Amino acid sequence: MKGLIGKKVGMTQIFDASGSAKPVTLIEAGPCYVTQVRLQERDGYRAVQLGFGESKPRRMPGGELGHLKKSNLPPLRHLREFRIQQDELVKEGDQVTVEVFAIGERVDIVAISKGKGFQGGMKRHGFSGGPKTHGQSDRQRAVGSIGSTSTPGRVYKGTRMPGHMGSERVTSQNLRIEWVDTERNLLGVNGSVPGPRGGLVVIKAARKQ
Repeated sequence: MKGLIGKKVGMTQIFDASGSAKPVTLIEAGPCYVTQVRLQERDGYRAVQLGFGESKPRRMPGGELGHLKKSNLPPLRHLREFRIQQDELVKEGDQVTVEVFAIGERVDIVAISKGKGFQGGMKRHGFSGGPKTHGQSDRQRAVGSIGSTSTPGRVYKGTRMPGHMGSERVTSQNLRIEWVDTERNLLGVNGSVPGPRGGLVVIKAARKQ
């Protein structure tokens, strides 16, 4: 199966054989444990639930601890599901590491983006702002008109305006794996990945290869 849960470490650069620098994001991916297997006959679909990030038992809900004890697994803070194919054989208690991925493969990475708080239209949506002339002194970064006149006589739902920005589930698609370190459980993927340093990321095989 092609899937892992990890933690974003930060960005750096590596050099290929021709000497070109490539920006990469380092991810501490796994080791993850198979905590549950979903079956087509019983659950209506095939998937595995992976656990990542060992924690102290007193910090875990009792129900989750009991769920993990069934497979003799340690307390794991993060649980996520990954769909699998009919021919993939996995069992509860298996360990999944970065060895499931190879250099050159493409992945999708899902994470929660950095929270930016309340932001204006220029930062949130890329608006250009108002003109800086014709007597205008305080409207340079304002949104401007948000509605028409008597028709429709209201502001449409979904109109782009200032508001809360970030803290959303974001998927970076089709990123190339540039580096795999099996000893330290590190993956290096080309380009940027959503979220802050230390943020949780989910790595899946790319859907749009």
